[in-house]
Amino acid sequence: MGSSFVGVPENVTGLPQPPLMFKQPKHEPMDELPLPPPPPTPPGFNADEPTTPSSTLSHSSTDADVCSEFYRISEMFRTAFTECLQKNGDATVFSESEPNSQAIVPFSNSENTGITPAGSGKYNGRSSQLVRVTDLKPEDQRYFRDLIRKTRMLYDSLRVFAASEEEKLKNANMFANRRSRADLKAAALMRHSGLWLNRDKRIVGDIPGIHIGDAFLYRVELCVVGLHGAPQAGIDYLPANLSSNGEPIATSIIVSGGYEDDEDGGDVIIYTGQGGQDKHGRQVVHQKLESGNLALERSMNYGVEIRVIRGIKRGMGKVYVYDGLYRIIDTWFDVGKSGFGVFKFKLVRIENQGEMGSTILKFSERLRDHPLKVRPTGYVSLDLSRAKEKLPILFYNDIDADHDPLHHEYISSASFPTFVYNNGSSTGCQCSGVCIDGCFCLMKNGGDVYDMNGILLRGRPLIFECGPHCRCPPTCRNRVAQRGVAHPLEVFRSRETGWGVRSLDLVPAGSFLCEYSGIVLTREQALVTTMNGDRLIHPGRFAKRWKEWGELSKIFSDYLSPTHPSAPPLDFSLDVSIKRNVACYISHSTSPNLMVQLVLHDHNNVCFPRLMLFAMENIPPMRELSLDYGIADEVTGKLAICN
Repeated sequence: MGSSFVGVPENVTGLPQPPLMFKQPKHEPMDELPLPPPPPTPPGFNADEPTTPSSTLSHSSTDADVCSEFYRISEMFRTAFTECLQKNGDATVFSESEPNSQAIVPFSNSENTGITPAGSGKYNGRSSQLVRVTDLKPEDQRYFRDLIRKTRMLYDSLRVFAASEEEKLKNANMFANRRSRADLKAAALMRHSGLWLNRDKRIVGDIPGIHIGDAFLYRVELCVVGLHGAPQAGIDYLPANLSSNGEPIATSIIVSGGYEDDEDGGDVIIYTGQGGQDKHGRQVVHQKLESGNLALERSMNYGVEIRVIRGIKRGMGKVYVYDGLYRIIDTWFDVGKSGFGVFKFKLVRIENQGEMGSTILKFSERLRDHPLKVRPTGYVSLDLSRAKEKLPILFYNDIDADHDPLHHEYISSASFPTFVYNNGSSTGCQCSGVCIDGCFCLMKNGGDVYDMNGILLRGRPLIFECGPHCRCPPTCRNRVAQRGVAHPLEVFRSRETGWGVRSLDLVPAGSFLCEYSGIVLTREQALVTTMNGDRLIHPGRFAKRWKEWGELSKIFSDYLSPTHPSAPPLDFSLDVSIKRNVACYISHSTSPNLMVQLVLHDHNNVCFPRLMLFAMENIPPMRELSLDYGIADEVTGKLAICN
């Protein structure tokens, strides 16, 4: 792995200044609010055993002030902070004698051979040092990808937990009218714990571990991973007073299509500069070549590539998708549609990058509605399940003539032996409406399992959902995994993994996907079946990835992993040689995006739970789904079954 530091020339002439001056950050529509100070740990975050907040999370007034100042984006703060850093020797400033201070060029430095993205300390502000990471070895790429995934999983787990605590307070008529911002609270707690990434250096170019097409449901998460460090502004840049020679450098922008003078052509963007708008987003005065505008112009002058994140409307909010690197090739001062002068920047996407995530997102939307119109050839079946699932399962193969999935009977849920239903309790809850505190099923789980949107709060050894013996309605929030396939899926032929499965829409972290189905066999039946050469899945071999979802020990020092409800070792197999469902075509990975969660709902025999699949991260559409089967073929790295 290599890194290169960047500086800027001293003597550069900017563009002509417009006659009027107005300085204001370019905000995005429906922007996130500034992060609040980290709140105290809500009581009862461990459902198994009451705990107390970690002593490391006690917040003094000084902590709150620092957090507040960190998110107050103003030149006064930047100036004061820079002077403090330079005074204490914490900021790296190239002197005029430094040979690399006059241009943005790579240079070797034996003392600076890499970056440390992990939050090894609590940073009061971002570094003034610009770094470009190059020549990552495969093991380095895997390391950073895993680091990004774990950080994002922690953020999502913490956000879901914070939202559930907010909901409890509202149900108790406390802060009933307060707007819930669990996304900001989760980010504030992670920042307080020193878990934000890429704070010690500002990275130019791609962020190690972040792939083109990665999707983020909350804008503040871009700050957590260091993809776009400005909480509200559309232009992220190194300020002039932190730069080595007093010139700002832009590193990333957010394109949301919410500005009248913006033009987004995909590979070519006409991006409007910042400033001159009132609180309603209307242009009311001329823009000036300063701050983010000047930073974009300087980045164009020095050939610094710009990360582009697109904000795409999704329901009432947005999803933010990383679309890769662009170069600014032109800038000019023009009269905007409102009659005021605006700076415009023409960005062109750098060649030989992966397909843009925003393009894939829009393609998948069309594919869901009109698959044959979007892809006239390649579809073998428009519903592999033959209407046995509530959503059709597409079957696509444009590689060869192998139609093997059509030769197996599709079953939407696992088939258990009759004796399984004859053992165990047949009691259920007596809730007539919403299952809340006091519900018999929730008590067996030790508390709530899902939030109001059906998102799994955290993984458990076993989950009891409400079942046929319960009085609650089918809409009960404790009936998530029993409702069948939750996202439109496609089985496809892959040159890399044989068969694979992908979703046609974005799968949020913690959401249910589908059940892993087959014919359930006892140990004795499995021995006979194996001798006949049939294909078996051994549920006991699945890696216990459920322990990772909702794991908050990095935030709460006395967090304990759930141990209740407990389940005995799984001693049955799934025969998928004749009957199977879409899950049987999911690939194996040691860094999976899905996990297996054991669930009971139609019987209470803990020895025979159902295998329910949940998302461990936000999975963009058309990205292959994967599971950790626990044991894989040594040659292909994929489970030697069904493929």
